[in-house]
Amino acid sequence: MELNDFGYLDAVVGNLEQVRTEQAENIAAAASLMADAIAEDRLIHVYGGGGHTTLVMGEMFFRAGGLANIDPVMETGLSVFNQALKYLELERTGNYGAAIVKYYELQEDDLLIIFHNIGINAATIDAALEAKRAGAKIVAVSSSLWQKEMPPEHHIRHCSGKNLFELADVCIDDCNPVGDAVVTVPGFGTPIAPVSNVVDFVIAHWLEIECVRQCVERGLTPPVWRSANAPGGDEFNAANLKKYRPRIKNL
Repeated sequence: MELNDFGYLDAVVGNLEQVRTEQAENIAAAASLMADAIAEDRLIHVYGGGGHTTLVMGEMFFRAGGLANIDPVMETGLSVFNQALKYLELERTGNYGAAIVKYYELQEDDLLIIFHNIGINAATIDAALEAKRAGAKIVAVSSSLWQKEMPPEHHIRHCSGKNLFELADVCIDDCNPVGDAVVTVPGFGTPIAPVSNVVDFVIAHWLEIECVRQCVERGLTPPVWRSANAPGGDEFNAANLKKYRPRIKNL
């Protein structure tokens, strides 16, 4: 039997190919800021602006093959592990995102990577504004389509009307479509099968890969986790834990 996914895999691959082709320079520029953070022994802060975008933050944190200096700017209230209608309200609540960033005490010239597919809601924009007030650099991973096509008066927009890409030092367009779901099954009118998390997870790993490549090119040894479940993993990770556990609130 051949699985009929009604073009889902092709849509995901097409989206990823578009990002890889059109966003290579932006990914390299973001990875350079990540390599700078490693060179300066800084944490790389990662934030998801609400709902399923918080999962990308989790994908980068304490992950086999991932960077050990990732600091997740984590708030369960915004995540899918909160009740759905509650997190939906919280990600639209003014100053909530700012309070989260304040708690993590970003410093001048720190790096904050913000993932949010839509890039216009209060929790995302307030977090970016607070990071800028702290003097941090911002890498934004979001969809220009959402930011351009959502009406200026749409109720989920931040009160300033700003888009995330207006506030970032480096912008990576994930090219995700408005509405996210890309499959229409004949006889059923509502689109299904979202693509944003698949694409953003890959972008997260492309950032890590390019960061490590640039570190090696600079003569730096990037801190990386091995799987804690593989033989020797705990022993390998011990040095990273000793170094970063006092500095990363969620370790």
